[in-house]
Amino acid sequence: MRTANLAIVFTDIKGFTERTSRQTLEENQRLLATHNGLLEPLFKAWGGRIIKTIGDAFLVTFESPTNAVLAGAAIQDKLWLHNRDKVGDERLDVRIAINVGEVRLDEGDVFGEPVNIAARVEGEADAGEITFTEAVYLSMNRAEVPSEAWKTVELKGIPEPVKLYRVSRVATDPAQPPFGGKALEKAEAAPARTTSGELSQKAVALAVTAAEVASKAVTTGAKLVQHSMQKQAVDRRKVAGYAGAGLAALALSWLLFGPNATERAINAVARAPKEGRSEPIAEARKRIAQEKDAALRSYYSGRLAEATGDANSAASYYQSAARAGSGKAEDRLIELLDDDSCALRSAAASALGDLKLKRARGALKDLADDGGKGDGEKVLGLFGCNSKEAAAEALKRLGE
Repeated sequence: MRTANLAIVFTDIKGFTERTSRQTLEENQRLLATHNGLLEPLFKAWGGRIIKTIGDAFLVTFESPTNAVLAGAAIQDKLWLHNRDKVGDERLDVRIAINVGEVRLDEGDVFGEPVNIAARVEGEADAGEITFTEAVYLSMNRAEVPSEAWKTVELKGIPEPVKLYRVSRVATDPAQPPFGGKALEKAEAAPARTTSGELSQKAVALAVTAAEVASKAVTTGAKLVQHSMQKQAVDRRKVAGYAGAGLAALALSWLLFGPNATERAINAVARAPKEGRSEPIAEARKRIAQEKDAALRSYYSGRLAEATGDANSAASYYQSAARAGSGKAEDRLIELLDDDSCALRSAAASALGDLKLKRARGALKDLADDGGKGDGEKVLGLFGCNSKEAAAEALKRLGE
């Protein structure tokens, strides 16, 4: 796992959830296809790497905060052009939120507080605007992007107030794009840039192709052998050639897909019925033992314990992984404070308290104030679970 200083961009469609309730599935799919077709080329033209899409939402990273903001301006101007002759549910009104900071990169995803802040800022943003944090304002080229201070907000789970800015609207003529159209013109005039994320996608596509080549090569080789046996003659060079092509393609597929074997083994445990988990658990443990990094072994052990419903062991493993330097384990413990399981919430809170992880303070405060599902419920009238108390106790250990 490595770290990088990146600009994080979140976008979503205003009122999308309400709109889906009054649209047919076909109408909804058509809307998303139009939305994606408008946004994706502009992200890529400004050097953005699309990390994921969830329904109407994009998570995109940029190496340059200036490019991230310019991509946002290009998108809003493009949507302004799109909406000129649209009414009602045909319109696309999108919110854009941007933050910048050091994030952790792992398996094609990004983690860390800068991502959490960007997601919270999106909830504050208005449709049609480009909203960004003071961190972006201070790190971008302000000569390229006219901007203005907007407001200071308290964000859930974030211990300090966050100052927000917006890109200034420059058009004085209502018949012109609100942000001047320059970023859009540059994006549409330039070819899309290739990012590391796209290279990863191409590698996956190559692996799929390799698997197809392997299958065809092995099948053709087998047919050749069968035919040759019937004719009592074997062209050994052809057989060897097909076999070699098949083995090489299979090796390439394995090299590209192999690193995910541990994840797949743990997922198999989570999917298996309780009475049929023995073999999947044994396979997952075998895979975990093969991991060379001690922090990763502890993290995966936590994942496995979580998959089997062992809350205390899961939290303990994540705690060990975090102490060994695993940011993923820290993130998972914080995520578990929102879990439906009171046992997992309580165990995670206790582990975070032991770690004295200051960036968990906001999430612990939320849990200490609001509690969660199952708090106070007793089992057989003897004992119960109270994640609110666990969170309050963890805050004491953090010095609250």
